[in-house]
Amino acid sequence: MKVLGIDPGMASTGYGVVHRNGGRLEALDGGVIATVAGKPVAERLFEIHGRVCELIDEYHPESVAIEDIFFSVNVQTAFAVGRASGVVLLAAGQAGIPTYTFTPQAIKKSVCSSGNAEKIQVQHMVKNLLSLDRLPQPDHAADALAVAICQCNRSGTTDAYAKIGETVEVGQ
Repeated sequence: MKVLGIDPGMASTGYGVVHRNGGRLEALDGGVIATVAGKPVAERLFEIHGRVCELIDEYHPESVAIEDIFFSVNVQTAFAVGRASGVVLLAAGQAGIPTYTFTPQAIKKSVCSSGNAEKIQVQHMVKNLLSLDRLPQPDHAADALAVAICQCNRSGTTDAYAKIGETVEVGQ
């Protein structure tokens, strides 16, 4: 099973591709889709959408997992994350790939066994679970890999509910 994990954001959208073969997890790719501040929002979203489509074409994931915004003090940030999530959902929908959204707490609990884990704890667990030589960088890429791991860990239950192109929200 291959999962494309996404940590959405307007300036930096993290992505991670994880392959699960039995009980073994392997990172196939990870990084950040960076857009330039000051560019029109539509152009930035077009860039995010285009790169996600390229990742889908390259890796053919069975599912796309997205970190859902759970809480934001800054409304503008929440809107930006929502827009970035929207174009990722669009790309997955166009490809007919089921999508899953996870709260940050659900991701932390899946990866670290605690929904209150700190960012650095998540990075260390991602490193260990994927047998990486060093901590995944930057933070957004590490978060995206964690989202993909979360989906791999929950795939038996979430796949039972998904239909092609349907988004399944998974809470805490």
